[in-house]
Amino acid sequence: MVFALSSAGCVLLAILFAALFWHRRGLSARRLARCAMVAAAYVVLCLAFQPISYGPVQVRLAEALCLLPVFGGEYAAAVTLGCVLANLFGYGPLDALFGGLATLLACLFTWRLRGVRLRGLALPASLPPVIFNAVIVGAELTLFFTDGGASLPAFLWNSLTVGIGEGISCCVLGTALVRAIERRPQLLSAFRQG
Repeated sequence: MVFALSSAGCVLLAILFAALFWHRRGLSARRLARCAMVAAAYVVLCLAFQPISYGPVQVRLAEALCLLPVFGGEYAAAVTLGCVLANLFGYGPLDALFGGLATLLACLFTWRLRGVRLRGLALPASLPPVIFNAVIVGAELTLFFTDGGASLPAFLWNSLTVGIGEGISCCVLGTALVRAIERRPQLLSAFRQG
């Protein structure tokens, strides 16, 4: 009960902070609402597919949303907020911190690679989430959640399993999501519109 109340408080504070930050940056109400929906979609996808969204062996379907910064930098904040909130329901504050950091860095690098295509696909932009999550979340799982203590083999194993899950979520599903949005002019306009 206390965790639920503190999580609700964190959610409200995060939303308030994000709204104030984005408002000061001149983000339109439409973009703010779109970012709130992306953050909410991330949390819902993680909770709906909870058995495969958390732990050392995970295929977090919500991570496909990490490719949305291809359409605008504001999605980096939206996906990061969604990740932090979803991780509060997983392993708690440590996971929110480390997972949020990995997602923020991944989304910022994805945004930087937004125009790079390989055979028309945003495949290069899908690699930062795989790399950052494999390293950062792999280290987090090894240091804080591995039975028997941290070791190099445990880190390599956790990095490999997280990286494979991220590869499925980002390189396959995320790239397909970007392609589907880009092929539909109205949908593309909705994701880019101010």
